[in-house]
Amino acid sequence: MILRIATRESRLALWQANWVREKILAEFPELDVQLVPMTTEGDQRLDRSLADIGGKGLFIKELEQALLDHRADLAVHSMKDLTTEFPQFLELSVITERDDPNDALVSNKFSNLIQLPDGAVIGTSSLRRKSQLRHFYPNLKIKNLRGNLDTRLRKLDNGEYDAIILAVAGLKRLGLKERIAQVIPHSVMLPAIAQGAIGIETRSGDQDTLQWIKQL
Repeated sequence: MILRIATRESRLALWQANWVREKILAEFPELDVQLVPMTTEGDQRLDRSLADIGGKGLFIKELEQALLDHRADLAVHSMKDLTTEFPQFLELSVITERDDPNDALVSNKFSNLIQLPDGAVIGTSSLRRKSQLRHFYPNLKIKNLRGNLDTRLRKLDNGEYDAIILAVAGLKRLGLKERIAQVIPHSVMLPAIAQGAIGIETRSGDQDTLQWIKQL
């Protein structure tokens, strides 16, 4: 039997989809589990912040349409990218155990937020991160930062930013833990709801698919 997993094409998204694939195959080696990578609108529209162009749902619409069109049997998402409501005929079937939920300061120059001088440029497009940074560090210049994890790191390394904020879980999953300058304490930055967890979306009541993923 073939089981098709819809996923974004970024390196982190593919890591997460492959992680789900390997977990399924460990229990059901007889399955043919295939990835269906695709580009989402959120991956393509990098010129503006997410809040200006439609929010987190831009990262999942194409994957959800693949489910509705029966081009995929399940979709793997970062939980923090999911909206609170799901389209008709789709449901969130599995939430994996949460990985590290924290945010990280990544910088080639500074080891923590306190060291950043007045006017230092720090990159993030997250409203949550921006608001908390502005509250505790109003002296910093916050500049929008879009793109996948590798793109964001490249922009930092090219000197466009003095520091950037990324999720600890994503860095760890890609073997980039050494890029973390500081795990930001919760007293300064509370993580997003479900940050660090993976969500698996399926068609509602699709028992054929659910039997393969319920152990996740």
